[in-house]
Amino acid sequence: MANDREIAGSLKTQLANLFEESLRLTAPEELDLNAAIAPCQNPTFGDYQCNNAMGLYKKLKGKAPQFNNPQSLAEAIIKNLPASEMIDSCSTIKGFINVKLSPDWIAMSVQKMLVDGVEAWAPRLPVKRAVVDFSSPNIAKEMHVGHLRSTIIGDTIARMLEFSNVEVLRRNHVGDWGTQFGMLIEFLFEKFPSGEVPSDQAIGDLETFYKASKQRFDSDPAFKEKAQQAVVSLQAGEEKYRKAWAHICEISRKGFERVYERLGVHLEEKGESFYNPYIPRALELLDRQGLIEESEGARVIFIEGKKIPLIVVKRDGGYNYASTDLTALWYRLNEEKADWIIYVTDVGQRDHFEMFFTAAKKAGWLPAEKDKYPKVSHVGFGLVLGEDKKRFRTRSTETVKLVDLLDEAKTKCKEVLVERGKAAEWTEEELDKTAEAVGYGAVKYADLKNNRSTNYIFSFDQMLDDRGNTAVYLLYAHARICSIIRKSGKDVEELKESGKIVLAHADERVLGFHLLQFPEVVEEACTTLLPNTLCEYLYNLSEDFTRFYTNCQVVGSSEETSRLLLCEATAVVMRKCFYLLGITPVYKI
Repeated sequence: MANDREIAGSLKTQLANLFEESLRLTAPEELDLNAAIAPCQNPTFGDYQCNNAMGLYKKLKGKAPQFNNPQSLAEAIIKNLPASEMIDSCSTIKGFINVKLSPDWIAMSVQKMLVDGVEAWAPRLPVKRAVVDFSSPNIAKEMHVGHLRSTIIGDTIARMLEFSNVEVLRRNHVGDWGTQFGMLIEFLFEKFPSGEVPSDQAIGDLETFYKASKQRFDSDPAFKEKAQQAVVSLQAGEEKYRKAWAHICEISRKGFERVYERLGVHLEEKGESFYNPYIPRALELLDRQGLIEESEGARVIFIEGKKIPLIVVKRDGGYNYASTDLTALWYRLNEEKADWIIYVTDVGQRDHFEMFFTAAKKAGWLPAEKDKYPKVSHVGFGLVLGEDKKRFRTRSTETVKLVDLLDEAKTKCKEVLVERGKAAEWTEEELDKTAEAVGYGAVKYADLKNNRSTNYIFSFDQMLDDRGNTAVYLLYAHARICSIIRKSGKDVEELKESGKIVLAHADERVLGFHLLQFPEVVEEACTTLLPNTLCEYLYNLSEDFTRFYTNCQVVGSSEETSRLLLCEATAVVMRKCFYLLGITPVYKI
C-alpha cells in the first residue's frame, strides 16, 4: 500500500516529492533542487515529464564525470527514484524523463476519493487568510451588468480558496460615502422637511431618485450649495444627516441582497464609510516616512514611471479613492492579518491599483519581492459587450439591470423546458427550480469560461445552447450520469464499500487520470486567479466521460460495478466544479 506521503497533494506535488528525493541522491552537492514536473504534451510518451536533467547537467559539467550527457543523468535520476506504487514506468528521450502512472494506482486513488469525499483532494496553498474584495456597487444605484463580472469572478475565486482551506474574508467595498450623499440627503429633506422618511417605498425607485437629485444639483446653484453643506454636516456626524444617510444605504442594501440571494453569493459589507475614521492615521504613517508631498494645493505621493501622482488629499481637504484604498489595505494587513488581498475590478482601474500597491511597497507595508507574503493582486476583467460588439445596453441605451438580465435568463430557460414537454412531467416547483439553476448557471458560465481580462459578447442564444462549451450542455451531461446510475438500480453507497474500480479499457484510464488532475487544476486556478482554467477542465472532463460512455457499456456489462463507480466519481467531481463556479447542479432533465 502506498504510504500517506504519496496520497497527499496533487499529482504534480506527489511526483515532485518523489523526484526531489531522487535528485538529492543523484546530485547531493546541489542544494535546494526543485523538481520541474509538467504534464506531457504528447500522451503517447507518458502522463508527466520531469525536466530537470538538462539544467542540472550544465551545473554538474566538469564536477561529476560519471554523467557524460543529460541522457545519462536522466537515467540516474530514474534509477534513484524511491519505490512507489504510483509510477508504472519511466522512459527518457534526450534527457527528458517521461512518467506513466500506474492504472491500478489511479483506480485506487479515485476510489479513495469516493470513500473519503472530494474534500480530501483540496489543494494546499501557502496562505492562511485572504481578503477577496469584489462586487462593490454604489449606494443609490441599481446593480447593472457591469457588476456581474466582479460579483461572479470574485465569488468563484473565494470559493476556490475556501475549498483549498484558506480562510476567506469576502468583502463588499460598497461606495457608501462621498459628495453624492450631500445631494441625495438634501433632496430627501426637500421631499420630507421633517427629515423623517416614512418607509422604503417613500423614495420609490432609488435610481430615479438619484437621477432627479443629480439634475437639481447640476441646474440649481442654491441647491448645489446646500448639498455641499450637507456633506460637511454628514461628515461631522450630525444626527439628522447620519440618519438620512443610513436610511438611503439600507434601501440600497436590501436591493443588493435580493440580487446576491439569486446569484447564491455571500458577502460581508465593509464600505468606504467603514474606513473613513482610520484615514488620518494611515496618512500620518505615510507622511512620517516622507512619502506625501504638496503639489498644486493637493497632497500626493509621486510614483516612479507615472506622469500623474497619486492624490491622497484633494485641494479642498477631502479624501478620495486612493486615501480610502490605502487605508483599507493598512486595515486588512494590520487588523485583519490577511496574507493575500485580492481586488476584483475592471481592467480600466489597473493604473490606480499599480500606483497604490507601489505606494504601499514604498511605505514597507508590503514586501518589495513579487512572490513574498503578504501580497496583493488586482484581478482585472474586460467589458460585457452586446452582439453589436459595443458596451452591452438596452435599446434605450440604458445600462442593463442585473435583475432584468437574470429574469430573462430564467424565462428563456423555462420556455425551452416547456417546449420539451417538461411541464407535463414535472411539478411547477421542479420546472421553476430547474429553469433558475440552468438560466443563472448559463449566465455565470458564459462569463467564467472566458479569460477574465478579455471582453466577451453577451448572447442568450449562445449561452443557452445545449451543445458545445456551455453550462446547459454540462448540466445536462451531469443529469445524464445521474440517470445512468438511477437506471442501474444499484446502491452506489454500497458499491463504494464493496466494489472496486478497474481501469482496463483505454478510455477508462483517460477518464480516471483526468479526475485525478482536479486538485492541480484548482491549485493553478487559485494561483493564477483565472477561473476559466476550471471551466476548461470541466468541459474536457465531460468530453472524456462521453467518450468512455460511448465505448464502454456500463449497465448490464460484466464491468458494471467498476464503471458505475467511475460514473459516480465523475458526477462528484463535476458537482464540485459546479459548486466552485457558483452553479447549482441539476439531477434530471
